[in-house]
Amino acid sequence: MTTRILIADDQDDIRSGFRLVLDSQPDMVVVGEAADGVAAVEAAARLRPDVVLADIRMPRLDGLELTRRLAGPDVAAPTRVIVVTTFEIDEYVHTALRNGACGFLLKRSGPALLIEAVRAAMAGDTLIGPQVTVRLLDHLSSGAGAGAAAGATRPADTGPGGGFGPAHDPLTAREHEIVRLIARGHTNAEIGADLFISAGTAKTHVANIQAKLGVRNRVGIAAWAWANGHVAPGGQR
Repeated sequence: MTTRILIADDQDDIRSGFRLVLDSQPDMVVVGEAADGVAAVEAAARLRPDVVLADIRMPRLDGLELTRRLAGPDVAAPTRVIVVTTFEIDEYVHTALRNGACGFLLKRSGPALLIEAVRAAMAGDTLIGPQVTVRLLDHLSSGAGAGAAAGATRPADTGPGGGFGPAHDPLTAREHEIVRLIARGHTNAEIGADLFISAGTAKTHVANIQAKLGVRNRVGIAAWAWANGHVAPGGQR
């Protein structure tokens, strides 16, 4: 099936760039664009896209409120929303995820990660950009505490043992290598280059790790690594 995508961003060149990337995929088509949040809400109601890409800072209605209206906990038929922004501000990340976003990327993440985020959303997964993952891992070690950060970012709080504390370690040696690279903010392509495997193989390993740990995304993997002493806060070994 073809994934139908709506792009909401107030910059013409950004919308054009995203359209070019997404329309090049055989299983994706951009069905509409919106230059502000209100227009995006109206377009989503009219076009019924499978995925909405939402910038944060837009006129009339920002991307965080747009996300809440389209994907929030009170929405009867939520739409998948991926927030793609220039700003890696912690409050934005936490609010977007609380408001129902199924992905959070920085615009500098590149086309491959954008495509991966759309496919992850369609598969029911949440993809958090690698740079954002590192920031959230840092937040887990701050004065807010691991529990507060986990709740704010929803990285899956149902891991082994019912949380992020020490538990039976189900991972292989290769999976531990990948976990450490994820906690340092590496993309699947970068993991593949470091370990001399393909990006597709790295992606499969990441999916297996998520399943074994019972976490929803890369943030959950990084949090598990930090809580169990496999990597220090800030992504260092």
